[in-house]
Amino acid sequence: MTIGNHELYVYEDTYDMYESFIPHFEGRYLTSNVNITILNSDGEAVSVPVGSRYAKFTTAMGRGVTSLGVLFDFTGNAHNTTVQPVAKMVKEPWFAEAIAEEPDVIVLVGHMAVSNDSWPVVFNAIRAVHPLTPIMIFGGHTHIRDCQQYDGRSMGMESGRYMETIGANLNAGKDNANDIKFSRRYLDQNRVTYQYHTKTSNLTFDTRYGRSITEGLHDLAEQYGLSYQYGISPRDYTMTRDPYPSDGSLLTLFIEDLSINKRSFRSPLTPSKLTTPAPTYPVSSLRPPGTLRFDIFKGPFTKNDQLTASPYPDQFLYISGVTLRVANQKRTEMDAKSWELGYVDNRFQTWLGETERHTTHGKPGRHDLNFGYVTVDSCPEDGDDTLHTLPPSYDIPDYMMSSPPNVTDDTPIDLVFVDFIETPVLSILNELQSEKKYSKDDISLYNPVMSNQVFGLYAQAYWN
Repeated sequence: MTIGNHELYVYEDTYDMYESFIPHFEGRYLTSNVNITILNSDGEAVSVPVGSRYAKFTTAMGRGVTSLGVLFDFTGNAHNTTVQPVAKMVKEPWFAEAIAEEPDVIVLVGHMAVSNDSWPVVFNAIRAVHPLTPIMIFGGHTHIRDCQQYDGRSMGMESGRYMETIGANLNAGKDNANDIKFSRRYLDQNRVTYQYHTKTSNLTFDTRYGRSITEGLHDLAEQYGLSYQYGISPRDYTMTRDPYPSDGSLLTLFIEDLSINKRSFRSPLTPSKLTTPAPTYPVSSLRPPGTLRFDIFKGPFTKNDQLTASPYPDQFLYISGVTLRVANQKRTEMDAKSWELGYVDNRFQTWLGETERHTTHGKPGRHDLNFGYVTVDSCPEDGDDTLHTLPPSYDIPDYMMSSPPNVTDDTPIDLVFVDFIETPVLSILNELQSEKKYSKDDISLYNPVMSNQVFGLYAQAYWN
């Protein structure tokens, strides 16, 4: 296993990983370029790897493996955590030590895209020492199905998003200098697929251990009241299958209709600041759509649906007196910095668009196939285990902003945002103007309601 950017947004989360989670993996949780600052036994602050820099082990078939776990050049990490740029990591003495001895295969895992990112930096550093050793790379972060071969004896693969797909069947050997034939299959995440590949039936697929996990999950769902129904959604609201903005867009529903950003407040989410009799400024709201994670479907809307659509407990904050001109510029600047801060929606949408243009099967509009992934990547042969037709897909911005108030560009407004983007909001505000140096002291709580609660409150008010 290896670390991802979400484990690094909050120091307490990273420390919990370091203290409570990683020790159970006995050296198999890899954080080659990620450190955490802790207090040592003498009470001194020291920076140490969150997990292990690398691992060496022998498989059940007797193959020697050297493995590293690398995170992309992420800049949105919390204070007292460190993400070393990949280009600097490969120059470290420990890296040279890790790859000095040639194994049967080198396995690289990491929360980093196999296309258009820094895997070639790691790959080239290894190839300079071991020109023929098979290298297998398991990447991630962009949520796409992707495959790259950096040379004839390597393969890099991403397996999709949120366990919707699983990659399999990468075979390699180091006995000669010939190109290696790699193969992979992207398996849809469902019971029918797994029964087919395990040659089991609906009666024989379940194991005793699996049934006990299912029972435990049902118990947890009951414990947390996940079946509680807030209301009945009148239609589907989608992340990408409806254009943004539009009536069917989940992003539009959140940023416009949930009314955290409007004076009219058609929902009951009245901000705490509006308890004062005379609010000073019009309001504009900014939020990354990546904190919304899935569609809402027509029909009963439960607590489980709410957490599926918006799982993160973000607070709504605001800064008063930002001019509308600066607020509008801010979204453009934050779009430009989105990748290094960990937001992948733009890359995912680009991939969907490229897939639609180049696909050779599953053309949009085919009615004999179900909606799903239609993979186009750089590796030979087709990797999809099941043929699908592409659903409609529309681009979404890296940041969404409410409709601007009907005022002039130099009018002061209240800029509302979620605490998840507090640091880049301050940084970019100070880049865009020099009249005021903004700091945390300029930020106030806009509303006590958390972002993972607003859909439920809205459904209770308007979907009953």
